[in-house]
Amino acid sequence: MVRIWDDLPARGLGVVVVQPTVADAQFEAQRGRLFSIAYRVLGRVSDAEDAVQDAYLRWCRAAEVRDPEAYLVRVVTRLAVDRLHSAHVRREVYVGPWLPEPLLTGPGTAEPLQTVEQRESVSFAVLLLLERLSPTERAVFVLRAVFDRGYAELAEMLDITPDYCRQLYSRARSHLAEERRRFPADRRLHADLTRRLLAAASGGDLTGLEAMLCEDAVVITDGGGRVRAALRPVVGRAAVARFLLGISPPEPFSVEMALVEVNGAPGLIATDAGRLTSVGLVEAEDGRARRIYVVVNPGKLRWVAGQLAAAGAPREPLTRSR
Repeated sequence: MVRIWDDLPARGLGVVVVQPTVADAQFEAQRGRLFSIAYRVLGRVSDAEDAVQDAYLRWCRAAEVRDPEAYLVRVVTRLAVDRLHSAHVRREVYVGPWLPEPLLTGPGTAEPLQTVEQRESVSFAVLLLLERLSPTERAVFVLRAVFDRGYAELAEMLDITPDYCRQLYSRARSHLAEERRRFPADRRLHADLTRRLLAAASGGDLTGLEAMLCEDAVVITDGGGRVRAALRPVVGRAAVARFLLGISPPEPFSVEMALVEVNGAPGLIATDAGRLTSVGLVEAEDGRARRIYVVVNPGKLRWVAGQLAAAGAPREPLTRSR
């Protein structure tokens, strides 16, 4: 961030001069943390970016701040909670299943994830479970479980009592514990399952594909009404296998596929003539695919497309275009 001099005519200057400020530097030091909080609360990169930008505008107008980190975390959390109320209204009229907006994680990205807890907290499985919570519950859970904020701080941040914060956190953990599953500890096996699923689907191997799916496997596709996608989840091993055969690029491939880290787990990206067309994630259980998420809504692919253009995140090419 920079500050623009507003008295250029008086200085007799014919060019615009920008001057970094201490306040800007303080904000930039917190930007990564603020984005991490806002994304986990909102589940959308674009909304999280907007919340961070709004926090910056408030930061510029703030009087002297003794603790910049505490102030900015409080501001971005409140902004994210307010945005989440509006987002829930928008999602009631969303066309087809709603999925979080994906982002690339790992080395070379804006948010490299170092711990199991960090990876799990941005997984599609957990982000979707968080959708069941109220905005305040979600904020309390994220800030307590992921960022280790104390109840007293949370209470001041959200204008509630510490005891109520404890109740919200306990209730949130209880809701999530009912269906919460961690990603496999061996990420290599998870990545290998993803590769084999793509190979079987692209090769038309229905039997092999079914063998890699759980009996209650589910495919959820998010097109947002903007591109063709299933309007309801596809449920059951046989139905999922047939669906994957139908949407996979046949050999020889007409699109390029690559394995990348998406939301803390191995994921697939598809590009056609350099344009990102889909992001896919597999949720594994006992060595088989339990849930498969496919995001094809162009509005939800912009952030990943930008990350790919920056060429910071490593990727493993799996196919070549014709």
